[in-house]
Amino acid sequence: MLRRLDQFREWHSLDDKRFCLVCGKIIVGGQIQINGGTRGNGPLRLSCPTERCNSIPMDWVLPTDELVALATTTTSEDHNGASSKIADRDEEQGGLASRLRKFALHLKLAS
Repeated sequence: MLRRLDQFREWHSLDDKRFCLVCGKIIVGGQIQINGGTRGNGPLRLSCPTERCNSIPMDWVLPTDELVALATTTTSEDHNGASSKIADRDEEQGGLASRLRKFALHLKLAS
C-alpha cells in the first residue's frame, strides 16, 4: 500500500524509516496511517502517525545521520523546551527543514 500511495519515495518494507519534516520524528512504514476509502469509492491517503501531525508523504524524507541525531535529541529533551531548541537549531543550520520542504516541493513539481 505504501508503494502505491507514496509517489515521492520508494518503500522496500514496512520497516523502512522516514523523517517527518513537520513533527520532527522518525516514523516507520508500519506506523503510517491510511485514511479514506469510504465505501470503496473515496481516495486513500497516507498520514503521519504522530498525534496532531498533519503531514503527508511529501513531508517525509529519508533519514540522514544528522536527522536521526536531531530526532534522538528531540525525543530525549522535555516537551516544553524541545520546540524552541529545534527552531534555534534550524536557524543555525540555515533552515534545514525549510530547505528540505522546498526540495521536496521541487521534486514533486518535476515529476
